[in-house]
Order: sequence, then C-alpha cells, then structure tokens
Amino acid sequence: MSGILQRISEIEAEMARTQRNKATMGHLGMLKARLAKLRRELIEPKGGGGGTGEGFDVAKTGDARIGFVGFPSVGKSTLLSNLAGVYSEVAAYEFTTLTTVPGVIRYKGGKIQLLDLPGIIEGAKDGKGRGKQVIAVARTCSIIFIVLDVLKPLQHKRLIEKELEGFGIRLNKTPPNIVYRKKEKGGINLQVMVQQSELDSDTVKTILGEYKIHNADITLRYDATAEDLIDVVEGNRVYLPCLYLLNKIDQISIEELDVIYKIPHCVPISAHHKWNFDDLLEMMWDYLQLIRIYTKPKGQLPDYESPVVLKASQVSVEDFCNKLHRTIIKEFKYALVWGSSVKHQPQRVGKDHILNDEDVVQVVKKFDALCGFQVGQISVAM
Repeated sequence: MSGILQRISEIEAEMARTQRNKATMGHLGMLKARLAKLRRELIEPKGGGGGTGEGFDVAKTGDARIGFVGFPSVGKSTLLSNLAGVYSEVAAYEFTTLTTVPGVIRYKGGKIQLLDLPGIIEGAKDGKGRGKQVIAVARTCSIIFIVLDVLKPLQHKRLIEKELEGFGIRLNKTPPNIVYRKKEKGGINLQVMVQQSELDSDTVKTILGEYKIHNADITLRYDATAEDLIDVVEGNRVYLPCLYLLNKIDQISIEELDVIYKIPHCVPISAHHKWNFDDLLEMMWDYLQLIRIYTKPKGQLPDYESPVVLKASQVSVEDFCNKLHRTIIKEFKYALVWGSSVKHQPQRVGKDHILNDEDVVQVVKKFDALCGFQVGQISVAM
C-alpha cells in the first residue's frame, strides 16, 4: 500500500506543477486517469480484501438509509440519540464511536434507517484510521448527512468532500451525460453535441489509452471535463444527495445564523437542544424523493396508517405490486386508482400507469378460468 500511496503523491505533485492550458490538457488527462486507477487499487486490492470490519456490516432495513459522516466529536452521536432514541456513546473527547451504530425513525409513513458512522480523519481514503470501512458503508446509503461544527464548517466540509470523492462518491451531482460504448474494432469514434472547453479527440484518446481502450464510441452531450469521462470509464461511481448539517448553532449569533440559512444544501441545527429538527426532517424527505401509496382492500376504507413507500424513479403500478410481493404482478389484471395521477375517481389503469404521491390503489387479480373463481383482490393507495 505504501508504494501506491507514494505513486499517488508523486502524480498529485506533478499535476500541481503542470500549467493548465490547451497544450497540457492531454498530459493532465493521462495523469488524472492514472490517479483514478491507483485510487481504485487502494479501495479494491487486487488480491481481494476481507470483510468490512467488525461492527461495520449493518443489514439494510426500511425504505431508505442515511449515513452520518463527519469528523470526530461534531455531534453525530448526540444527533442520532435525539432523532431516533438510540444510545450511541457520547463524550467530549474524540473517537467515542468505534463501530457503526444503527437507528430507525418513522417519518410521513416511511421507515428511515440512520447510521452513525465513526468519525473519519483526513487521509481516510488512503487507508488511515478506519476511514476506508466508514466510507464503504457511506456508499450504500440513500443520502449522506455531513455533520459539521458550525464554528469551523468550511475547513471540515472541504476535507470530507475530498475524502468521499477519493472513494468515488459524488455529492449532489448527476451522472455525466456521456455515452460510452466499447467495441471490438474501428478505433475511437468521438461525437460532440456542444463545443468542448477541455476535451478534444487527442485528450479522449490519451485518457482511454491509459485504460488500454482503443476501440470505443464516445458521445459528449454537454461541456464535459476529463474527470467526467474518467468517472464514466471507471463505472463504479456513486451519485448521492447530501445535506450539510451545521451543528452547535447555540454557539453563534442570530446574524450568523441568517447567513448560514442562505447556503445551498445546508441545515443549521443544535443536536443537543433539538433545535430545527422539523426543517431537517422536511429537507431529508425532499432529498430522499420518496412517495407514499395507500392500499385499499375491496369494500374497505384505504389504510392511511401504513403506506407503501416507493422511490420517485420507480413509481409505476408494476413497481408498487413488486414492493408488495413479487408474485402479484403475475396475477395482475388491472388496478383502480384514486388520486392526482388520474382524471376520474377511481380510474381503471394498467401496470405501466405512473402513480403520484398519496394515491390510493386497489389491485384486481385475474380470474382463474379453470376453476371459475376469483383468485383475490389487493388494493393500495398512495
């Protein structure tokens, strides 16, 4: 590992020395590709690593998973204790949490798993401390809460973002709009839909050459960077929403608090005094992009107490059926839907119908033609 770390530091030093202009774009692209390959080796050793480490392998439960990431003693354990009622050892000195501590909250009918991850340190992406295991668990989360001390937020924010970036986690970003397809022959075929400020044909060939890729179709649909192309080629990046929780606001003035409120993706809180938890939970729900569907058994009122919670990217009637049970879709005939996704109340729809938040759904199964009886009915509402 020390050899890899030394090569990484050498490449970073060479990148810092290299002037950035059109003549050096290809060289910088090659260095960035080498750096990405070395970082991948660091995360996934060629010999195959062991487990995630004692206390880090937490079973995924509920509708979403939130990871609390931050430096030691910024208030992650206090926040988890006050949000979920789970006791995570709290003290006024560093490194009191040594393993992942899970908790669960229920909000708007959804079951959200919270993970208090041990405090990371600078250099975690290079294997220092237990940062490697911490960030590996963070990759499995639906959203990241970066907990910061409000008295030194920017310094910690930059360091944590750098550590997460090193592990292939991209915060509050969308995947690059780049089409990449390997082929057996024909060389590198580059198509650009808009004018490029950084990538040209030679730079693209240099970056792909580092990965020993000499035949591929590349389409750039926006002004992309070398890092964007490397992310697409690596194919192991995770794109997660992130909220920055500025803790300990009881130690700052009202004027400073007004400034903090204007920062994007930030929520000022006091974990100790339970201040501003309502705003935090509301923003959490918005960033998770979950919708609720209510079930309605035939002849009964909808069950508004236990909604079926779906991701906003998977909200068809078929997705709803699969969330209930995998076998339902095989016997599906049609569904009756009440709510904002239909014109008539109720309306008969097929399995491809897209549901809206708080729709009510009743699923009607097929009749068994041989026996002449109805297999059953299940209804659901969102």
